[in-house]
Amino acid sequence: MRALIKKSRASGTILAPTSKSMAHRLLIAAAMAEGTSVIRRITASDDTRATVSCLRALGADIREDGDTYTVVGLDMRAALPNGALNADESGSTLRFLIPVAALCGAEVSLVGAPQLMQRPLSVYEALFEQRGMKLTKENEVLTVKGPLEGGDFSVRGDVSSQFISGLLFALPTLECDSVIKILPPFESRSYVDLTVLTLKKFGVDVHFEDELTIRIPGRQKYVSGDFEVEGDYSAAAFIEALDLFGSSVCVTGLTEDSAQGDRIYREIFPTLKGTSPEIDIRNCPDLAPILFVLASYLNGATIRSTARLKIKESDRAQVMAKELRKLGADIEVLENSVIIKKSVLHAPTEPLCGHNDHRVVMALAVLLTKFGGEIDGAEAVSKSYPDFFSDISSIGIDVVLVE
Repeated sequence: MRALIKKSRASGTILAPTSKSMAHRLLIAAAMAEGTSVIRRITASDDTRATVSCLRALGADIREDGDTYTVVGLDMRAALPNGALNADESGSTLRFLIPVAALCGAEVSLVGAPQLMQRPLSVYEALFEQRGMKLTKENEVLTVKGPLEGGDFSVRGDVSSQFISGLLFALPTLECDSVIKILPPFESRSYVDLTVLTLKKFGVDVHFEDELTIRIPGRQKYVSGDFEVEGDYSAAAFIEALDLFGSSVCVTGLTEDSAQGDRIYREIFPTLKGTSPEIDIRNCPDLAPILFVLASYLNGATIRSTARLKIKESDRAQVMAKELRKLGADIEVLENSVIIKKSVLHAPTEPLCGHNDHRVVMALAVLLTKFGGEIDGAEAVSKSYPDFFSDISSIGIDVVLVE
């Protein structure tokens, strides 16, 4: 699908879609809880659908009524998987559920899109080998066999926080206590905080003893409940970025005291009006594409802690540099930083490519509201924010989608 965007300004109010990060976590916790849980206001993105599909394959009873999901949980240690778990393109789904799937002791297969199955699983591979558990990949099928046992775990903190979160879901249900030691540097701590917060909502206690140590008491049970998913700061950042291009928008439905790390965009955006600021994204990597756009349009910037962008849906630093150069941007991509120099942008000389990356598409769309242009692969927004184009159209952005 192509998005044809004309130079235009937005004015109005958008209700933020709900947080994909929190939806994943609430659904998984509900599927592990005794009894019936109700989760309200889930934005039905491709990634949340993948999590629902995998939880059903593990045996959870999940019913949908609009944006409300009713979940009857089960003891994952006694799960009888029904076919392969298909994570589609969702890295969160895959990495969160590998330890959960290993609880039952049965052989469980996980599959997904080719680009997902190529993303690294080195942290789990090492942990499973150390404990004599099975984790193999053949012909793009990942096979896991436990049972997972508690104890002491050492996990790198600079690969993906999703590995830590996956263990946090599974370990409290085991018979013995566990400790996770995080090997520094610890990046994306805010996402682990979201997992800890979710577990507490379901009556499960895990806590940081210090900045790099998490203690997980065993023999715990998830308690069902009624929950509402909060608005998504990650998505809201793309909408509020329109203001820096002359628009006037308001995003509602956000929780002011949210633990989402991407809420920091409201502090970062004003700094981009200064002279080439330095911004570290180790705790907010998903903001990178929109920060690259804003820095290119405004006064330049140095974006640090960018190495992990290579293992997102695309190699985000490289593909954003490639696309922004079509508008005249001066960008240098280094090993762990991106230097964006102040330059005068112009309308793109050719269609832009979304690289099958939802955040790349949304960031480029924001920029094109200033210059006009075309994005191929616009359908990628369905991964996290399926209503993105209809939302910006509703507040005045001139956009036409062509199949």
